[in-house]
Amino acid sequence: MHDRKPALVTGGAGFLGSFLCERLLREGHDVICADNYFTGSRENIQHLLDDPHFEFIRHDVTFPLYLEVDEIYNLACPASPVHYQFDPVQTVKTNVHGAINMLGLAKRTGARIFQASTSEVYGDPAVHPQTESYRGSVNPIGPRACYDEGKRCAETLFFDYHRQYGVDIRVARIFNTYGPRMHPDDGRVVSNFIVQALRNEPITIFGDGSQTRSFCYVDDLIEGFIRLMAAPDDVTGPINLGNPAEFEVRQLAEMVVAMIGSRSPIVYKPLPTDDPTRRKPDITRATQQLGWQPTVPLHEGLARTIAYFDKKLSSAVVDMRWHARPAHEPALSLVGNGAYALRDAAVADIARLPT
Repeated sequence: MHDRKPALVTGGAGFLGSFLCERLLREGHDVICADNYFTGSRENIQHLLDDPHFEFIRHDVTFPLYLEVDEIYNLACPASPVHYQFDPVQTVKTNVHGAINMLGLAKRTGARIFQASTSEVYGDPAVHPQTESYRGSVNPIGPRACYDEGKRCAETLFFDYHRQYGVDIRVARIFNTYGPRMHPDDGRVVSNFIVQALRNEPITIFGDGSQTRSFCYVDDLIEGFIRLMAAPDDVTGPINLGNPAEFEVRQLAEMVVAMIGSRSPIVYKPLPTDDPTRRKPDITRATQQLGWQPTVPLHEGLARTIAYFDKKLSSAVVDMRWHARPAHEPALSLVGNGAYALRDAAVADIARLPT
């Protein structure tokens, strides 16, 4: 008897999408992954291609997709400023046309549909921490508006389809998330700092580094996705999903340098237009309605992410200097099973940093 629930993941070859596809397969779903490889990659899902319950479709969500599914996770959209500002018109189309197409599919099939919204709907917030009831402070004509306003419009469409057609929706507002499979050149602070530190290049901080972010490890976020999709019918969202531990960007840079034992200096450049100065989720609703809260502390998630990028960069260009550092330097050392362990000096430094 075939009782596996078919699920569609748009943007499934991306950073978050690939982890979601893995989790859904473990949960016993038949998974259809749709991606146009604009920011996703085959490498992220290569290990899934031989699974008989996994299917990949190369598809752009700005065009309709005709399938029979029970669940839809709409993650398709570039999420870093470097990528979504590369073609802002296409970014808006992906958010708006993509939402319309996926909502139309959900309406036809009766599928429950999940929207990966963003903390960027809050803009540069005047309320701190950000609660779901806060309506935001967004510049509708700025360089980030293609993403910010595109996601806001997608939320509007989701709730209009819910009210007008009874479509079963779930909307999550995702705060800064990090982990393995991030693109090394996507312009986000965690990947930027790690890659620059591993290469001993200057760590680039925009502004004075006092702006804050809250960093959620990818495994925690995916757990939030699964719980939101499985929640009772009246839990539509929007629900904030993110780590409420708040860090200054400068703190993150210092933490990454200490963990890697890098020789990278820190340099400061002008803050980009409309870059938010504070970002911290209020996750009361997620805790009460989903029983969810993040469990992976920042230093632990960073260690896993550093190991991923070190392996990725080393496979592209073998840097013997990295593996030949003097033993007294605080750095990550390769241990027998291929994992990474912090040397004692680095552990002492990190213990003094907030988690």
